[in-house]
Amino acid sequence: MAARKGERVHAVSELHLLRHAKAAPQEDGGDRERSLDPSGRRAAQALAAWAAGRRLAPELVLCSPALRTRQTLDIVAPALVRSPHILIEDSLYLANARQLLARLRKVAAGVASVIVVGHNPGLHELATILSDVSDGALPARLAAGFPAGALASFEVPVAWPALDRRRARLAGIVTPKELIRGIE
Repeated sequence: MAARKGERVHAVSELHLLRHAKAAPQEDGGDRERSLDPSGRRAAQALAAWAAGRRLAPELVLCSPALRTRQTLDIVAPALVRSPHILIEDSLYLANARQLLARLRKVAAGVASVIVVGHNPGLHELATILSDVSDGALPARLAAGFPAGALASFEVPVAWPALDRRRARLAGIVTPKELIRGIE
């Protein structure tokens, strides 16, 4: 993707959007306290193995405070190449695409790789609007949905404050069904 007129060329950063793995139904503790169900734990473990195989090395993790997002992160984080700086932020709980984008624009300069662990529909909406193309195999897969435990990866050729619609390249999507059979 070429820089817009008057814009400095920026080193390419990585952005990963991770939807929490499948959670148990809501009980007395309320939505924030929903934990991963057994299939969600298996999906997160499969994603952790996948992340280790790809040597995923984020510098920063932005995570919703919901139990299911923290449990997903607890399973995936040990598989990362390095221990990232982890921020659990209340504003990420059920955040919409606009709120997520606003948060990403505040990422410090020099941070080369970020993972956001959160919820739908916000993550799916954000992934859809960030992609610099709307046709092809990857955008079609993204348009088909963003299930629990899915991870979308982007290359971001602009500084974080300049991140906006159609400003990132969708580089990959992985879902639990691709990693292990029998996960819905």
